[in-house]
Amino acid sequence: MPKRADHFKINCSAFLDASGNPIGELPEFANSRETLTELYSAMVRTRTFDAKAIALQRTGRLGTYASSLGQEAIAIGVASAMTDNDVFLPSFREHGAQLWRGVSLEELFLFWGGDERGNDFAQARQDFPVCIPVASQFPHAAGVALAIVQKGEPGVAVAIAGDGATSKGDFYEAMNVVGAWKLPAVFVINNNQWAISVPREEQTAATTLAQKAFAAGIPGEQVDGNDVIAVRDTVVRALTCAREGKGGTLIECLSYRLSDHTTADDASRYREDEVVSAHWKAEPLVRLRAFLIAEHGWSKSEEENLIHACGKEVEAAAENYLATPPEPARAMFENLFAEITTDISALARELNNG
Repeated sequence: MPKRADHFKINCSAFLDASGNPIGELPEFANSRETLTELYSAMVRTRTFDAKAIALQRTGRLGTYASSLGQEAIAIGVASAMTDNDVFLPSFREHGAQLWRGVSLEELFLFWGGDERGNDFAQARQDFPVCIPVASQFPHAAGVALAIVQKGEPGVAVAIAGDGATSKGDFYEAMNVVGAWKLPAVFVINNNQWAISVPREEQTAATTLAQKAFAAGIPGEQVDGNDVIAVRDTVVRALTCAREGKGGTLIECLSYRLSDHTTADDASRYREDEVVSAHWKAEPLVRLRAFLIAEHGWSKSEEENLIHACGKEVEAAAENYLATPPEPARAMFENLFAEITTDISALARELNNG
């Protein structure tokens, strides 16, 4: 007799409402003022970097840039849950996670300015560079997770991408491998409701993106992506399962893209300003700040000092980036090839002499 089909339920986690009020019992780490302040500071730092990057691009001093405005809680929640043993495989909107993991502000500016030295992290050496091709980091993550198992290491591969990535074959194939082989991988989807100009409801008939995990035989769940406490708690649980040999997890973080897709996009052509404005009421920084004020006495002076410190740090990094001399033409080959072949070497010399 055929086996009865399984039934699945999607859990959606949240600990703070849009106004910063607690919803139920908070996880233990969320009772620490120091921890919450660290999370909040990281989100403010990320937003400060984001604003400066856009300003540099608009004045011709940075390349096309993908803003993370309104999605900082996802990046910080994910990265703060990880350990140094884990490997991070980001898409192009996880600036906050990269900064938390040790990538410097100057390195991020260099990368978005088209300089490959921005991918040569002084810290976080095990983490992958930004992945521009949509969803292609998921097969990479499956491979990293397999290597972790084969080497007997304690890490977990953590890949993150936008909702549009879940419509790509790379995503499904990688998730299938993770499920079939019980690999230590956590796939995070930043569902900001837009794949460039394609709205979430037009790219899939699935009620949730999290339920796509079930076909691969791994758990899938949703989390309020504007609640950094909930994101961190959800990712911690998924990482724990992976470390215990229980395999991977798919996490759908529900958020909203408050800015254009990139600086090459004009979102006003395909969505209404009124809809975007409504989502500002639920953005993550205001939410956590309200909770810090109400529960931990976060003061106006602390807020002002944080904003000043982040601004000063970001401005200094931007100045260093702008003062960095460009690499010689030969660098385009040295950054691509492990060994320069004779014909390439000759071309490099020709370029350098030209």
